[in-house]
Amino acid sequence: MKNVLYLCLLACIISCNQVDNPTENRVVAPTETKEDTLSTTIVSSFVFVGCNRVNRSDEKNPNATDASTANLAALQRIYDDILELEHQPDLFFFLGDLVLGESTTEKLDNQLEAWVQLFKDTTFSKISESGIELVAVPGNHEMLTYADHGDPEHDEWPLKGATELWMKHMGPFIPLDCEHVTGTDSINNQATFSFVRNNLGFVVMNTDTYNAPTEQAPYGLEGMIPLDWIEKKIKALQADPTIEHVFVLGHKPYYVDGKPQTGHKGFPDGPKLWPLLYQSRVVAMLSAHVHDYNREQPNGDGTYQIIAGNGGSPGPAQFFVYTIINVLSDGTLELESRGFNVGEPYYKAVPEHPMLVRDSTILTWDKNKNPYQLNQ
Repeated sequence: MKNVLYLCLLACIISCNQVDNPTENRVVAPTETKEDTLSTTIVSSFVFVGCNRVNRSDEKNPNATDASTANLAALQRIYDDILELEHQPDLFFFLGDLVLGESTTEKLDNQLEAWVQLFKDTTFSKISESGIELVAVPGNHEMLTYADHGDPEHDEWPLKGATELWMKHMGPFIPLDCEHVTGTDSINNQATFSFVRNNLGFVVMNTDTYNAPTEQAPYGLEGMIPLDWIEKKIKALQADPTIEHVFVLGHKPYYVDGKPQTGHKGFPDGPKLWPLLYQSRVVAMLSAHVHDYNREQPNGDGTYQIIAGNGGSPGPAQFFVYTIINVLSDGTLELESRGFNVGEPYYKAVPEHPMLVRDSTILTWDKNKNPYQLNQ
């Protein structure tokens, strides 16, 4: 009888300890998959990448591209890897230079149309059937044209009609519920907008808004943004108590290799925009343009600038990547960049080169204890 009472008492003690420590030494039940445990941790996520177009010398190279002028092998590899992620992202931002463009409106029209058809081609990729929301952002190769007008600082200029062509083909990849620039200049700023998903606010910039020629600028101006509207929208998003994190996205960065840029590498309003991002506690400005990957906090802490411009266009980076930001249930922002070593030539499919994590960190507002080393 004493033995029975002892066993009952022992069972009660074990049971009480399990209730007091419900998560200690948690074991996943056989019916619970890794995806199930991830889905309770990751509230939402999005991916971003830019610059996938081929070089001009490969525009007609059937081994590199098709009518879309996209680096086909790299694009397909990125699409496929995203579809294989254990937690599917909600959003996919394509940060410009999807096509070669940068010439005439006729070429731009044809290339954008072919790019959209490639996106929808399920024999190429199932990305269009995934339910992931694609958000397209224009780059200089979509908005500008090349011309030598004797300016040593610039050889790219606003292409009249480019905005209308962008909206014609890429309009379906702009959220229906977004807020646009309004007023007399709204037509030229259709590709700058903001929207909200879950507890995230996004401000998307066209960093090459069309500017008509003037007497002072007979060929127009490169790198214009609607700064006043962007400033108001950032402040409005930060004032919304339902929004926990704000991101600003655009093709061109402001800092390159740690240095501010207001010319072709960046944009003229960078010196005004960047302090606004920092003061408004914007998490990060996400960009491309430079055919490389980099993560930095230009102020030493606070707002990040992340360049993800090596999506398939050749450049200094030795790997092509895309980047994921996961929002965890406790509000933590987790970043991971995934990429594979570039082949020779750069458009060659290299399945033997594994897709590896190239950068991984938690996006803290304080100085990040895990800095990214350039060209690592």
